[in-house]
Amino acid sequence: MSDYNETSYENALIELFTSTLGYEHVYGPDIERNFYSPLYDSVLEDSIRRINPDASPAAIDEALLKLRNFENAELVKKNALFMEYLQNGIEVSYHQNGETKSEIIYIADFENAGKPGDKNSYIVANQWTFIEKSNKRPDILLFLNGLPICLFELKSPSREQTDASEAYTQIRNYMQEIPSMFIYNCICVMSDQLISKAGTITSGEDRFMEWKTKDGNLESNAFADFTTFFEGIFKKDRLLDIIKNFICFNNEGINSYKILAGYHQYFAVRKAVERTKLAVSGDGKIGVFWHTQGSGKSLSMVFYAHLLQQNIDSPTIVVITDRNDLDNQLYTQFCNCADFLRQEPVQAKSREDLKNLLEGRKANGIIFTTMQKFDPSTSISVDSGAALSDRRNIIVMADEAHRGQYGLTEKIKTSKDEQGNLIAHRTIGTARIIRDSLPNASYIGFTGTPISREDRSTIEVFGDYIDVYDMTQAVEDGATRPVYYESRVIKLKLDDKVLAQIDAEYSALANNADEEVIEKSKHELGKMEEILGHEKTINSLVDDILDHYENERQYLYTGKAMIVAYNRSIAMKIFNRILELRPNWAGTTSQVTVGSKQITVPGDDARIAVVMTESNKDPEEWRAIIGNKTRKQELATRFKDNDSPLKIAIVVDMWLTGFDVPSLATMYVYKPMESYNLMQAIARVNGTSFGCSSSLLRKLAA
Repeated sequence: MSDYNETSYENALIELFTSTLGYEHVYGPDIERNFYSPLYDSVLEDSIRRINPDASPAAIDEALLKLRNFENAELVKKNALFMEYLQNGIEVSYHQNGETKSEIIYIADFENAGKPGDKNSYIVANQWTFIEKSNKRPDILLFLNGLPICLFELKSPSREQTDASEAYTQIRNYMQEIPSMFIYNCICVMSDQLISKAGTITSGEDRFMEWKTKDGNLESNAFADFTTFFEGIFKKDRLLDIIKNFICFNNEGINSYKILAGYHQYFAVRKAVERTKLAVSGDGKIGVFWHTQGSGKSLSMVFYAHLLQQNIDSPTIVVITDRNDLDNQLYTQFCNCADFLRQEPVQAKSREDLKNLLEGRKANGIIFTTMQKFDPSTSISVDSGAALSDRRNIIVMADEAHRGQYGLTEKIKTSKDEQGNLIAHRTIGTARIIRDSLPNASYIGFTGTPISREDRSTIEVFGDYIDVYDMTQAVEDGATRPVYYESRVIKLKLDDKVLAQIDAEYSALANNADEEVIEKSKHELGKMEEILGHEKTINSLVDDILDHYENERQYLYTGKAMIVAYNRSIAMKIFNRILELRPNWAGTTSQVTVGSKQITVPGDDARIAVVMTESNKDPEEWRAIIGNKTRKQELATRFKDNDSPLKIAIVVDMWLTGFDVPSLATMYVYKPMESYNLMQAIARVNGTSFGCSSSLLRKLAA
């Protein structure tokens, strides 16, 4: 093994690409070319003319001019423009015979990739010198039609002092010294043969991922082997499919991140599209897409929506969630990827707005709505007898598809009026209402947690599983981190009757009791809140949290922690008690007059904040602390910032789903949670930026 060096590995890779994958090989020093150009210019010109045989010479020249000259901008913006050219063609205009004409020039043949008639050029090159700020020679470059779309940095597996991680550092160095090479980059690879990982020009080292299957079925339990990784990604037709349909930019304000789908996303989305084509002409049941929390489910939904537009005739996509905050989060994700989707998503503002968006629409559109906007008590009612649309090319994407609101059945429930008379009410499952509103649509359910054996309604609505990517596999792949659970107990002197009552109410809430059960339990719940929110209980809780946090967690990674409170009132009690004991955590405070009271409001440099929805019934002094929607968005930005002073967030329901803080390491749970609710919550602390996470569950005991 000691004789197996970097050059040997490089040669082995070249052999794989030429003999197995069918690429042409060139050796850099043998090629006459411009060492100050990152392009293989002669191949580029020949390829574009071959791919666009009917294009005018003027249009070809204009396209080449655009490819060779990018306006001054940050590298990421230049790369985003190149990806637009590559995925969708270059729009050019030119003058001919006194007229201005327009054409689209394509720089890749996606339709025939890897098939007879493929017009693309595939070249694997080694020792390809490029001179910009300095003279650099990447180990291996893949040229697609003369464009350097992939860069490989290799390390020898026989050298103990170096590994794939050092290759990442080398790639980042290249981006500084020869940045023009990366204008045209689609995928970066770091490999020492034992471990091979792929990422993009914006990927942190933790976001470089292995590729563990060649066909979507045979997955390694630990590491992708040498051939699985390269054959899995760089097979000609798959590489072109990934480039066109599974690389996008996630634009978050001034920051833009280039996303490369993981193997689990690629194969699952491909399966989902095939199932969709069958469902549209069949029973409308596409199936259930189960990918565990934190593994990129929202982005998988984006890739799926993008690919549908190529496989279904002018589809309208309706994305349904069951909560406003989830609707906003998912809508924001799609808006961030609007360039990739090539259309702007819209969010139904009301029931009538949803009706207007759907009625009369003949094609296209991505519409976000909540389930409640289909409620039968509103103007959009199953009893109205009028479907919103009877088209077959409507695809309904339901997020968190396991929840009981998706029932198809009718039920009769009874209640008593003020005189004590029984009144019967007909209730209809929301899934039934949606299906009656969109009778010919096809339905796919996305979930981050397994469907329970008892929950047959989900299968009835959506069909069987399309793909399963569970937490065990996600942890093995490094897509999520393991979560370590520590049970911590507060000793309270309570009698057995009260403890039994607490256990019963915890079970009812944790199992999502319906409104009728909750209504009957309000009195008991009031007692429970009295116990959980009692001054002595809160004091004991806060003392324990502070002791644990300050001694064990505040210097772990960035010190980010979340406290999940039982309800809004208790959240405020925890917040106030912490500031009583740690007043300096409020930062630079200001005084606000609320009624006759002077309220101390923490500053932007505060260490702690409370994040929850506001209500018109809130005490006035709460509002100064909670703030409006803009205030909560500011807090979200600060909490995601590793360098921000904000370290601890007290939450109730907000931020427990779809809110990603990669550096969040600790969660204190003071609330009954189990099943998918608990899994969604702990997903906040199993991101991939750091090597260890912990969820601290706090319980009550006698």
